[in-house]
Amino acid sequence: MIMVIAMALAAALTGAVGSGASTARAEGNGPSSDRQLMFFNHAYGVLDRETADAIEHSDYLREFANFQVRTTTGAGGQTWTGRYLMGRETYLELFGVGDLPGPDGAFGAGGMGVSTERAGDLAVVTERLPDLGIADPIEFLQTRDFGDGVPVPWFDAILTTERYDAFGAWAMEYRPEYFADPRGNTEPPNYPGDVGRERYLSDDYGDHLMRDVTSIRIAVTEGDLADTVPLLRAGGFTVRSVAGGGVVAKGGGTTIRLDAVPREQAGLRQIGLSLNRSVKYRHEERIGRSTLVVGSGARAVWTFSGSE
Repeated sequence: MIMVIAMALAAALTGAVGSGASTARAEGNGPSSDRQLMFFNHAYGVLDRETADAIEHSDYLREFANFQVRTTTGAGGQTWTGRYLMGRETYLELFGVGDLPGPDGAFGAGGMGVSTERAGDLAVVTERLPDLGIADPIEFLQTRDFGDGVPVPWFDAILTTERYDAFGAWAMEYRPEYFADPRGNTEPPNYPGDVGRERYLSDDYGDHLMRDVTSIRIAVTEGDLADTVPLLRAGGFTVRSVAGGGVVAKGGGTTIRLDAVPREQAGLRQIGLSLNRSVKYRHEERIGRSTLVVGSGARAVWTFSGSE
């Protein structure tokens, strides 16, 4: 369910991790469009091994969320195993150091996908990118193999760069072929052209406490930040600069904060979550070197260590 960028582009690109240099700029405020076209879909991060293993074996997380540990086969036969927390429209995928090959498996690496709700909106986003400093966005198709060796079109995607330091963002639009395949366990459309997140994800979140990701904070390099901001602007997010370096992007129900840091300080920092119901008492769960605070109320905050 997640695209690891270097894997998805393996057939077309080599040496994807690099300087993160780009003509894109992170300065300025305000939205780039009148209508929200892209919405937070999911993010992934590479955590220290202690925390990743604790997440994988946490009994609490299995009660708290629709939690899965699953191996996925994508384009080119590449496979990855992630720890998933699935919500109504959004989800998270977490790795440990070494779970992914090369620099993608280093501590602090990560990525984020934003997706459309209506068919055709990805093309609009792509058309907007040249005016935002991305002259040649990279377009590709991700597929999924359900185990029979036959790749099924999964989603179309675009990147703003083929080189990144530690964090890559992409825009995506689910394909009708995937929704038509019964093995995807997706839902019927709610309206013509519905390619939305809620249709894609199962309703099993309703049997647990976690509902959705409402905010996410990730530390990224200046180069990776500059490559990400045009994508957010093209998708209709309102992006503003923050003191100390970085941006806050708002739109579609999820607040995204990206802090500019040196590579050695990069990584997932904090996740805000909504709950399916309000809880009366505050519960603190220590999971490896991370802390998940649930309640009181209908929210939770998960904080991660900034060092390995």
